Amino acid sequence: MSAFLDSIKARAKQDKKTIVLPESMDRRTFEAAATVLKEDIANIVIIGTPKEVAENSKGLDISKATIIDPYTYEKTEEYINLFVELRKSKGLTYEEAKKQALGDYMYYACLMVKAGDADGVVSGACHSTANTLRPSLQIIKTKPGVKLVSAFFLMVVPNCEYGSDGIFIFADSGLEQNPDPEKLAAIAACSAESFELLVQKEAMVAMLSHSTKGSAKHADVDKVVEATGICKENNPNLKIDGELQLDAAIVPSVGESKAPGSPVAGKANVLVFPDLDAGNIGYKLVQRLAKAEAYGPVTQGIAMPINDLSRGCCADDIVGVVAITCVQAQAN
Repeated sequence: MSAFLDSIKARAKQDKKTIVLPESMDRRTFEAAATVLKEDIANIVIIGTPKEVAENSKGLDISKATIIDPYTYEKTEEYINLFVELRKSKGLTYEEAKKQALGDYMYYACLMVKAGDADGVVSGACHSTANTLRPSLQIIKTKPGVKLVSAFFLMVVPNCEYGSDGIFIFADSGLEQNPDPEKLAAIAACSAESFELLVQKEAMVAMLSHSTKGSAKHADVDKVVEATGICKENNPNLKIDGELQLDAAIVPSVGESKAPGSPVAGKANVLVFPDLDAGNIGYKLVQRLAKAEAYGPVTQGIAMPINDLSRGCCADDIVGVVAITCVQAQAN
């Protein structure tokens, strides 16, 4: 485990938060919960029936977790009524709300957070990103002043002199398919803020492309250049530059030759990809070939921290995302 994750866990322990794990149908949830509770990183709520919990937690000590059976819990009625109130403009009936909240524990988890009974949710080990984020956007909604919700991976690359001692944010690698310049600019600004919160160092944002400073001509390059301009205008104190090829962004000698005088070239630690294909492929390449730790997709822009997992995650990945979610909740 990296020193970075140790520091995140230490910060989580300083002001313990309550995190909901709704995937009681998955063994990894209970393995992660056992570790989080043993290390005293967070208070854990697991949503599930006694049968689901018993089946999937065999041999694991989760005695310190709060287990909530939505069918018998005394606050379920309150949560369903809250759901109806939040979605009444969409015509949600009590019966539909009840069916959704009991049939999909992610809805129930988000209602707990909305009601102030928990600080964040981590889900996605056995649910798609859409199934994780739809309930959070319907119930918790975006942060005031934030234009869109995006997702990043926090990458910790072993024995790496680039980035911030091998630590990077890759965005958007999980959510926004083909962002226009406005959205790409918003992703860059949010990612810089997330980097500074989690890594506690200054963000250096590279807007990535297959071109550096006009070396190629294409509408895709124009999009990145325009996004860089918008982000600079909206965030005058942010260190950001683009368009940059990946090597120009992170390797000092290449940055110096391809983008002389750039405040970011050769020093970037926040890599903003032009679209989801590039971002998703990029993080998986680094994870598998460089044996990097990849935490995420961590969401940014939701009013409370609701974080997704890759369905290929292991229990340790879930522990890392729980710790990151706690630090995000502290900032709220």
